Amino acid sequence: MAGPFHSFVLFAEMRTGSNFLEANLNALPGVTSHGEVFNPHFIGKRDQLELFGITLADREANPKPMLRKLRAEAEGLAGFRFFHDHDPRVLDLVMEDPGYAKIILTRNPLESYVSWKIANVTGQWKLTNAKGLKSAKAHFDAGEFRRHLATLQEFQLQLLNRLQTTGQTAFYIDYEDLSSVEVLNGLAAFLGVEGRLKAIDDTLKKQNPEPVEAKLENPEALADILPGLDVFALARPPNFEPRRAGAIPTAVASETAPLLFFPIRSAPDGIIRDWLGSLGGLSEGFEQKALRHWKRTNPGHRSFTVIRHPLLRAHVAFREMIVSGRLAEHRRTLIRAYKAVLPDPGELFPDVASERAAFNVFLRYARLATAGQTGQRVNPNWASQTAVLQGFAAFQPLDLVIREDRLAEGLAFLAAEIGHAAPPVLLPDTSALALEAIYDNSLEAAAAEAYSRDYTGFGFDRWRP
Repeated sequence: MAGPFHSFVLFAEMRTGSNFLEANLNALPGVTSHGEVFNPHFIGKRDQLELFGITLADREANPKPMLRKLRAEAEGLAGFRFFHDHDPRVLDLVMEDPGYAKIILTRNPLESYVSWKIANVTGQWKLTNAKGLKSAKAHFDAGEFRRHLATLQEFQLQLLNRLQTTGQTAFYIDYEDLSSVEVLNGLAAFLGVEGRLKAIDDTLKKQNPEPVEAKLENPEALADILPGLDVFALARPPNFEPRRAGAIPTAVASETAPLLFFPIRSAPDGIIRDWLGSLGGLSEGFEQKALRHWKRTNPGHRSFTVIRHPLLRAHVAFREMIVSGRLAEHRRTLIRAYKAVLPDPGELFPDVASERAAFNVFLRYARLATAGQTGQRVNPNWASQTAVLQGFAAFQPLDLVIREDRLAEGLAFLAAEIGHAAPPVLLPDTSALALEAIYDNSLEAAAAEAYSRDYTGFGFDRWRP
């Protein structure tokens, strides 16, 4: 009976034991691994420039025929090894096809880095006879190792995301598992092949089995760098905020100047429209086709947005959308589910303390909403500005992101970019005065928790009246 896969791909990196694993895969009846078939510099193995009649130039022009050949020429299950710097077109093709079994081989990144450094010194990338072992010590370069670690983490996260979004799973195997015939036979079961190993193929020998410190000429360098490394990416903040669309219909263009404004809800808007209007009329109500037409007919155009301090923006959203009653359903949710005490729609709070308390409840709600923990969709008025800008970028990255506290300088820069004299910013925004009346440390802390992505990503400090 045919297995669940028509081919396989072994995701690995240099010095992770991929040669050893490939040798054992090839020892399984009906399994063939053809090496680094999509390495940019060769096909399969070093200095080989052709496979199945397909040359390196042919493969570079189009990798699909090589994938088809791998499958067509196989008597059983065929596959190849794939590293992070191999042909990215192939990664897209195999990740979208559940017929490719995914094997992910990992190794302690410090071990793989030191092994790579030693191999660069000795020139010995494989060892089949222990008598031929070449020994050397590596020099630990902190910056180089950081880059090595970041590359590995980025690729592993990319693989994980692609598996998740396509509803697939992979067989994970660590370098330390390679000596286990039981684990390798478990891999055979995963691949759906009948053959099993009776023993490990030990044609390839482990190089440099000593502890890491013994393989370095400067082991003291480890003590300086390792405490500051986030080896497991634990500091990567989880992000559960839903992605946002590009909000194309909200874009505002000048009719006489090649400037395009993407407003963020509850951030500066009217004042920017007035400024654009002073250059000539305004065009808005775009959809994608019309906006692309505008871009084509306005060469040299610049697109921009204006971001606001998260605390101030949240307070504007709270007053204009919740207290006013404009978003009635969200208002009812805050009252019923979060016990917010609000005045009648459009009315003022009786005192500063009551507004501060209600605003604190709203900030807690915003934190839960942006974390995907409420039953309502995240309203754009209190979605993180990071998510909003990522939505804009899905259509087209913006030329400039202006901070509200540098609005005049930012708009003057834009005007200069298109060769216009900068009109004055007509009316100052007075929304800060309302926040200043109730501001305290509890509000700042709540905003920082609700909008940590914005505080960190855009470098916001404490709000200053």
